[in-house]
Amino acid sequence: TAYCPPNNEPIARVRQASLEDYEETVRKAKEAWKVWADIPAPKRGEIVRQIGDALRQKIKVLGSLVSLEMGKIYVEGVGEVQEYVDVCDYAVGLSRMIGGPVLPSERSGHALIEQWNPVGLVGIITAFNFPVAVYGWNSAIAMICGNACLWIIAKVLEDNKIPGAVCSLVCGGADIGTAMARDGRMDLLSFTGSTEVGKQVALMVQERFGRSLLELGGNNAIIVFEDADLNLVIPSTLFAAVGTAGQRCTTARRLFLHESIHDEVVEKLVKAYAQVRIGDPWDSDTLYGPLHTKEAVKMFLDAVEQAKQQGGSVVYGGKVINRPGNYVEPTIVIGLAHNAPIVHTETFAPILYALKFKEEEEVFAWNNEVKQGLSSSIFTRDLGRIFRWLGPKGSDCGIVNVNIPTSGAEIGGAFGGEKHTGGGRESGSDSWKLYMKRSTCTINYSKDLPLAQGIKFQ
Repeated sequence: TAYCPPNNEPIARVRQASLEDYEETVRKAKEAWKVWADIPAPKRGEIVRQIGDALRQKIKVLGSLVSLEMGKIYVEGVGEVQEYVDVCDYAVGLSRMIGGPVLPSERSGHALIEQWNPVGLVGIITAFNFPVAVYGWNSAIAMICGNACLWIIAKVLEDNKIPGAVCSLVCGGADIGTAMARDGRMDLLSFTGSTEVGKQVALMVQERFGRSLLELGGNNAIIVFEDADLNLVIPSTLFAAVGTAGQRCTTARRLFLHESIHDEVVEKLVKAYAQVRIGDPWDSDTLYGPLHTKEAVKMFLDAVEQAKQQGGSVVYGGKVINRPGNYVEPTIVIGLAHNAPIVHTETFAPILYALKFKEEEEVFAWNNEVKQGLSSSIFTRDLGRIFRWLGPKGSDCGIVNVNIPTSGAEIGGAFGGEKHTGGGRESGSDSWKLYMKRSTCTINYSKDLPLAQGIKFQ
């Protein structure tokens, strides 16, 4: 049974797949791949374009459905579907560009080239907080690369006389996820979720020498220097910490404030938090909705209590809101040490820890001292500091921003992070390479047989 987070009322009952269903799905997907792989990449791109158009036609309905089931506000639900549409558009152009270089050979009469081919079947395990976008990032790029996927875009494929199994869907629990991780027919397994489960997936895939793409947790920081433009800082922090009720992997959880502006920024943030419009996710005036589950509410309360026990003071929020559903107050905590255990714990809830710092070198180190390495941002006007932040001794994250929030990434860049975030990259830049296998090919078109490195063997 699926429950609606704003009121905890049941909205649908879905039959979970059995392992037998899974087995049939994989078998059909592998067969469908044989058809899909023979279609030229630009023609695959045209079909992905049609998928984007089909999403456009249903974008408001799909956005409402995301909001209904996940609990995020309606505009974010629509925005998530738009992200899939954008990735489809990006993938169409990419379908005419993917390929390897022709490299200079040291041997006359020889050509040295890189050939890129699809990996085969891509398994995609998505997360509750971005049920559409995460799939879209993976599938649109994987499909133009020539891979079949475990998910579904049936009508567009059928209209193009392509087997629907090119995008198959298995709705299941941990047993299905485990089967995917252990299945040697799964040529790439993309997993988005917690670091704890991601580690289990990675070990199972590695055990069979498979390939995985991991998008895991983030304990993201915003650093505000004394020269920062506070007109940018306050709305950026508000969106990064409060947006999606703190349930993004890129949510800002740590706010490092230079000691000279700490009190001023906290005061402004408290006023901004007090103006956040909390309510029904489908109300166009709402900025902040519920947490996804009752368990998430308990996790929120536990984290607030731990923060207090470790020396923190709650200056805003910290309580459950007395109304139906899984609503909690967006929360600001001050007074904790940068290395307090709760600060180093990723709590998937709207809790922001505001922390004082003195020097650039120490705060860059504090940004990097957590296990995750997903997103980070500084606010400053100092050009030298900006480039130190982007350099080898700056942020160790996969997303390194300046004067913008930690969340809200564009699709054109590679999305992902380092360390316990998993090291995977999705969406833009050269992320397509993860969905393909590379062959180095040497072609001798001469009548001689020179060996590399000048070796004589005769």
